Amino acid sequence: MILNTVRRNTPIAKLIRDFTDKESGNVCEARKEIQIRFEHLDWKDQKKILSAFLESGKADRQWAYSKLVDYWDKSFEPRIKELWEKHHEYKCSWPVIRYFPEKYILQHMEEFTEEKDYYFICLRLSGKKGFHIEKEKLTPADYLSVLYQSGGTISEEEAKDILFRIVHKYCIEGLEIPNRVYDRHAFSSWGRIIISPIMFKDVARAHNYLRKLNWQAADWFEKWDEEVQVAISGSPEYKTILAEVSDSYNSIVARIRIAYKYSYLALDEKYKQPSDPDFESILLPRKGYRGKPYGESTESVMPEPGKSSTMSYGIDYDNPPF
Repeated sequence: MILNTVRRNTPIAKLIRDFTDKESGNVCEARKEIQIRFEHLDWKDQKKILSAFLESGKADRQWAYSKLVDYWDKSFEPRIKELWEKHHEYKCSWPVIRYFPEKYILQHMEEFTEEKDYYFICLRLSGKKGFHIEKEKLTPADYLSVLYQSGGTISEEEAKDILFRIVHKYCIEGLEIPNRVYDRHAFSSWGRIIISPIMFKDVARAHNYLRKLNWQAADWFEKWDEEVQVAISGSPEYKTILAEVSDSYNSIVARIRIAYKYSYLALDEKYKQPSDPDFESILLPRKGYRGKPYGESTESVMPEPGKSSTMSYGIDYDNPPF
């Protein structure tokens, strides 16, 4: 039996030649080996590799852009400037924003259109003359991050407002998007019995920054979160989970949805919109797929072949929302 083996002793100079010579027949193998070895090579070889990848196709340039964030050298600036102004490719903005002169960034602000570009521009230019943070271009959590990292301040009232707007966003969008996709942070909290607003990823991130920016607002929010936990623990939906759901995966999906409901109900009315769903009716007790009323034992009922029992608070586990 012949086994395929990977050679690790090919000189790096030969690998670079094989990669740059598109007729060598070894481009793919050379690329893979170069990327494996890259971080352990001498700086002179790393520079040659980055230059070679910048002269290659789009995927190779993307790899080089990401590496240049940590392996920058002023000698790359002319080529990166040329590529940026020609292609405006994703990731090419990373070294531009991080290393190009501030004047250049200010002159080309309208060209940075990727989702996180403005956030990183704020981190680079916050506090600099001629730059003003446009809050509406940042997510609430990113705005707090910029304030914290630039030494800014925030009032207790504005801090609370930001937290509650993030909670509202999670409650509304979380019902529309599969829970595991929308908030992996909450979904990964397997050991947490009650999932509450402070477990939502952006809420947790914003709260963490507010512990440093305005601890009074952070403490106040923790007390509000505890009140939501009390409401959840006393809810009929939560009691049903404790009594009937043994599968941890389905249990956590249900607990996230219950957190959306009771977080929304606890919000001040000024955060609620006429277009919002009717949260009072979400997850209300209803009959399950076998016609059993909410809370009634289904242990004596044998599920149909290929079926699992469906809980009676609005989640169909035969057709889960993910």
